[in-house]
Amino acid sequence: MCGIAGYTTFYKDKAHVSSLEAMGNAIAHRGPDASDTYIEDKLALVHRRLAIIDLSDAGVQPMHSNDGRYVIIFNGEIYNYQEHRQQLEAEGYPFKTHTDTEVILALYDKYGTECLAHLNGMFAFALWDKTQEQLFIARDRMGKKPLYYHYINGDIFFASELKSLMAVNAFPKTIRQDAVYDFFAYQYVPDPKTIFEDVFKLPPGHFMVFSAQGMVKKKYWDVSFAEQGQESESEFTSLLNDTLLSCTKNRMVSDVPLGAFLSGGVDSSGVVALMSQVASEDDSNHITTCSIGFDDEKYNEVEFARAVANQYHTNHHEFTVHQNVKDNLKNITRYFDEPFADPSLVPTYFVSELAREQVTVAVAGDGGDEVFAGYEKYAVDHLENKLRDKFPSWLRRSIFPMLAKCCGLISATPFKRARSLFNSLSVSPDMGFYISNSFITDDQWQRLVRPEFSKKLGEYHPSKITLDAYQAADGPDHLSKILYTDMKTYLPGGILVKVDRMSMANSLEVRAPILDYEVVELAAKMPSDYKFKVSEENTSGEKKHILKKLFQPMLPNEILYRKKMGFSVPLAEWLRGELKEIAEDCLFSGRGGITHYFKPNAIRKMWDEHQSCKRDNSSPLWSMLMFQLWWDEYMEL
Repeated sequence: MCGIAGYTTFYKDKAHVSSLEAMGNAIAHRGPDASDTYIEDKLALVHRRLAIIDLSDAGVQPMHSNDGRYVIIFNGEIYNYQEHRQQLEAEGYPFKTHTDTEVILALYDKYGTECLAHLNGMFAFALWDKTQEQLFIARDRMGKKPLYYHYINGDIFFASELKSLMAVNAFPKTIRQDAVYDFFAYQYVPDPKTIFEDVFKLPPGHFMVFSAQGMVKKKYWDVSFAEQGQESESEFTSLLNDTLLSCTKNRMVSDVPLGAFLSGGVDSSGVVALMSQVASEDDSNHITTCSIGFDDEKYNEVEFARAVANQYHTNHHEFTVHQNVKDNLKNITRYFDEPFADPSLVPTYFVSELAREQVTVAVAGDGGDEVFAGYEKYAVDHLENKLRDKFPSWLRRSIFPMLAKCCGLISATPFKRARSLFNSLSVSPDMGFYISNSFITDDQWQRLVRPEFSKKLGEYHPSKITLDAYQAADGPDHLSKILYTDMKTYLPGGILVKVDRMSMANSLEVRAPILDYEVVELAAKMPSDYKFKVSEENTSGEKKHILKKLFQPMLPNEILYRKKMGFSVPLAEWLRGELKEIAEDCLFSGRGGITHYFKPNAIRKMWDEHQSCKRDNSSPLWSMLMFQLWWDEYMEL
């Protein structure tokens, strides 16, 4: 795993070494093993290396093709590079290294931009064609590896992280207004936006080509739910087993120590079980697993992780988050160079830190929830749609909003949930999915937002992100459409950003076999009922049905069928206890940041309600805290 950055100089003076060094130094944590640059009249590239495959100096980047025509900087891993290498060698291509990077160069030489169809992995790279004077940048299908860019006056600046772009002199730190609203609705800034105007994320499954003649952007992959397979549930289970075993095996290739995250949930436990099948008997005892726990038993899954570790005789390590959050929060959040508020970033940082003490590569269970319908929100959505179907649309649109307003007058938690339910039922299923899963209600936003900021936003509403993705889905039913929506929004914008930043903060590579595009495409062909199973015995629906069926012989029922906890944290308690002081300083100091957008008296009222336990306002308050910590780090310079 690595960090990449660079820029073209078609319309500027020759690249300055000082700017390039600053860009590389800003992402040094991504690649502590080596650093190098490539500079010519029209281009500058810098690479920070975390050595995983071929630890020799031959693997150092920027790397040149055999004929010297191409030069590449690459962040990620290509899991099928060995089979391509064998084929290319048979065709006479001479390799100088044992790296997957050199295979990309060879495939580009053979196929051009079509090389992306041949790559299975997580990646972001930039490849310069000296003859054509053309820059080709690309990002993997699911968006596991990040790539930011700023296109200005015919030239492009690009990097693995925003902080690398911010290291360039005169970088335009102009806040994008709608991105602020997006952040409070989603807890992240969705692709392709960033928090800054005129700075973008390259969306997953896309590439761009730059030359003196301009820029071309193209989507090269998307997941389709349109073609439903005719296989039986048992046949799909067998296909899934074979595919996951193969994908797991590919992710266990490493020239450095390798282990696994183990939360005790279905996905991570299943991945450890698969790893144990792939490993030889001599190696199985040496699979290293790492788990994070909390003092509060409501959020602690360590006992379940320990049970799986014992079952598969792993080399198991645990860390309990005691009073570590306050002391580490500012340092943790500085790795997010735009606002980010998923609270599970805290345990993800600590489990990455723990894993890095033992290994350099960790295999994880990410993707199981989005690909196989594992979140509780899918069960809630199912219930809402059942209720939605029972009432005529005129009743839902006229009466339910009034009922929601009445519920909003009472602070008790059941009435808060009822208000959300009535609001959701009063609208269409896609808008209902947004309402049920946003982190700030329209009422909260209106109470908080400054009138002058609201005026700048005009008619914009962050639900557009969800609705656009939902409408772009080609699935035959509602579940396939919301799974597609999450794969295009929450997965790349939230989950994968969190995992990338927190693992890279500790110079750790994380691999996710369930997110292999072959698994994703196979799951998309399965009938929705195989993923979210509704039956007479379970009318509320069984989440991740086929995945649990697959793991049934490998894991005990208390792992497979207990209530999902996820990587939850005691957020409400933190804001009333350990993080109270730091939050009060951030929210009420009077310095710039959150008060540019929200009214101080409204923030104070929300804070007092939470402290008195009148209302649980932890989600919007946490988002405000994280926004202010980001502002202090990156805007107050």
